[in-house]
Amino acid sequence: MVDKSVIGQRSEPYEMVVERGKIREFARATMSRNPDYFDDPFAVSPATFLMTSAFWATGGNPTASLDIDLTRLLHGGQEFTFYGPPPRAGTKLTATGVVKDIYEKEGKRGGTMTFIEMATEFSDESGKVVAESKNVLIITGKAPTEDK
Repeated sequence: MVDKSVIGQRSEPYEMVVERGKIREFARATMSRNPDYFDDPFAVSPATFLMTSAFWATGGNPTASLDIDLTRLLHGGQEFTFYGPPPRAGTKLTATGVVKDIYEKEGKRGGTMTFIEMATEFSDESGKVVAESKNVLIITGKAPTEDK
């Protein structure tokens, strides 16, 4: 069982600059043809671009203390909420992660599954929250097997 005392624990804030070149690279990697990502010097970032914030994160990730067996970890979902337009090139964001909830459900084949709900808030230079990313981690009750 994952330690539920980490619910509400926040990561150390970290900064992420939304860079035009990285927007272009991300758009190409996701096979976008939207010219807004390529031609504008203050290009708008694609909706899922905030996932790249993980490359900027510095220590203090709340999930690191959960001692998760990565062989049993599944990505259960991802959701983005924007409180205005997505960030543009040149925007400096401050991101802070938080463990929102941890709970269990019985699985049909893999035993008890543990669900960890995480959120990352992105604030602009004025401190206003401009976006939020939510994701769910699922830890299966049993390790995968070769049985079919």
